[in-house]
Amino acid sequence: MKYVIRDYPLESIHPFAFKASEAVRCAGDQNKYWEMHDALFNNQRQLAPADLSKHAAALKLDTEKFQQCLDTSRHADAVKKDIADGQTATVKGTPTFFLGVEDGSKLKVIRVIRGAGVVSGFKTNIDAALATAK
Repeated sequence: MKYVIRDYPLESIHPFAFKASEAVRCAGDQNKYWEMHDALFNNQRQLAPADLSKHAAALKLDTEKFQQCLDTSRHADAVKKDIADGQTATVKGTPTFFLGVEDGSKLKVIRVIRGAGVVSGFKTNIDAALATAK
């Protein structure tokens, strides 16, 4: 099983979401992707540019490199590609989970889960996807 996360910032709900997606990737450049991801997820009202810098400092990132990454929009094209891919895959909101099997270099989608759910629901869907894939 493989877990892949893609960016799908919803700026209509969170005006700073796109830059926050970039910030997570910039933190990833310093091996702190998940730490920044969790910090921003847990502080969704603190996503303004000044807040992103504060989160970077709290994570003990090299803040100069982090800020340069944000200021140059180093990861903007990758975030835009994720958004385009999500639109192609009919993503309407977050989170959206695709359960499937690899078929060559493509994912054969067996189930789509839209919205957050409980662990038991994911287990049921994963078990059903695995059974279908056999």
